[in-house]
Amino acid sequence: EVQLVESGGGLVQPGGSLRLSCTASGFTFDDYAMTWVRQAPGKGLEWVSGISWNGGETNHADSLKGRFTISRDNAKNTLYLQMNVLKSDDTAVYYCAKNSEEDPDDALEAWGQGTLVTVSS
Repeated sequence: EVQLVESGGGLVQPGGSLRLSCTASGFTFDDYAMTWVRQAPGKGLEWVSGISWNGGETNHADSLKGRFTISRDNAKNTLYLQMNVLKSDDTAVYYCAKNSEEDPDDALEAWGQGTLVTVSS
């Protein structure tokens, strides 16, 4: 059974930083691309970042480039999202997701339960 467990969310002041983690189990982690998606209160899902199976290719939403960085540690079966210079608009539930194959453009087929990030003074 595929399991994705996010952690690292919480309350942070504007301008602060957080690092989210997603621990994966139930599948061969380094065979698949992985993705972060978020959902702000009252809004739809927004794609944030994707990373290929070996980390060689990363993509970020244009509006987040320079502030958010996706990475992975295949030895630890863990996906990360480093978020810097956080703004109130970044307040959302952040989900990690497993892609269907090794490319970050591939479809998403499994999701974690999400971790809440609240940016507020």
